[in-house]
Amino acid sequence: MNEKEMLMRKIKKYDFALKELNLYLDTHPNCRRALAMFRQYSDLRSEAVSEYTARFGPIVPEQSADGQQWAWVADPWPWERS
Repeated sequence: MNEKEMLMRKIKKYDFALKELNLYLDTHPNCRRALAMFRQYSDLRSEAVSEYTARFGPIVPEQSADGQQWAWVADPWPWERS
C-alpha cells in the first residue's frame, strides 16, 4: 500500500469513528467524553484531509478552487483516483 492509499484509509477510519460518535451523541448529548472524542477525531480528520489535499489533490469539489485553477477535473478524473 502506498502513502496515498494509507492516508485515504486513515481519513476513512476517522470518518467511521466520527459517524459512530455522531450517532452515540444523538442519544447521549450530555456525554462529555464522547463529545471530547468527537472533537479529537474531527481535528485528526481535518489534519489528514489537509495533508492529503496538499499532496494528492482535492477529495471533494469544494477543495479544488485554489484561486488560480479549477483542479477538480485535472487528470485523472476524481472518480478514477484510488
